[in-house]
Amino acid sequence: MENVARRLKDLFVPIHEVAYMSDEPTEELQALGYEGFWPLYFASRSAPLGRVPAEVVDALFYNFAPGEVAACIPSVWEVATPDAVLAARQRGCVAALRGILGELADSPVIARAAELATRAAYHAPIEGRLLYAGLRSLPIPEEPLPRLWHAATLLREHRGDGHLTALVAAGINGQESHVLQALYWDMKPRDFGRLDPLTDDQLDAVVDGLRLRGLVDGEGWFTPAGRKLRVEIEELTDRLAAPAYTCLEPHEVEELVTGLGPMVAKINAARPF
Repeated sequence: MENVARRLKDLFVPIHEVAYMSDEPTEELQALGYEGFWPLYFASRSAPLGRVPAEVVDALFYNFAPGEVAACIPSVWEVATPDAVLAARQRGCVAALRGILGELADSPVIARAAELATRAAYHAPIEGRLLYAGLRSLPIPEEPLPRLWHAATLLREHRGDGHLTALVAAGINGQESHVLQALYWDMKPRDFGRLDPLTDDQLDAVVDGLRLRGLVDGEGWFTPAGRKLRVEIEELTDRLAAPAYTCLEPHEVEELVTGLGPMVAKINAARPF
């Protein structure tokens, strides 16, 4: 089931990420009064949690630089309520998917994929998955395309919650996780956008900490131990995501892969980068 979790991740994550990659969700949230990317992001992603303090969002989102979350939470709730934000995000994401998919959006393939994805999304274990639990408390959309986007979002955040568990177990903090991801993609950490908020001195301190643990070499690249740890974190993430899919028969997994493949190809082709 670990391989199933990895295969389906590559299908569900792009469906969810229209929330951040498409104009329509941004426009719906701007209509509520939000300006700038990060207030939209923090409001829309944390809305299933309700009006929780910045410390809670910081803990659950895990890898933002000091002060980034507090710059937006809780002030985003002076603009609109969590319920209004959730409704706007769903409207925008469904509109984006319709624009990308055209006639495919209302096809029987989408309806079947929504059925299977929703079954998996609500079969996933809830223990220790706080962001997933918040999403799971929301009503299930009735129409197939909104239901598919909602299920994809549940599965993405369920996997994300598990990924944080894997990072904590490995002793890797939020900024260290960005450095490991950059190196995994053969990028220098300073070229990895999510590390932009750190000063050069702060970033050097993060890399030095990894070097002292034998995970990064003198040139700032992975040691064998560092690469091994990064692979182990991803493998544990797969194992923790896998129980969601045990409710699906092998032929249903293949049906999802076959059905969602053309849809995700269209989504990926429409991504701005």
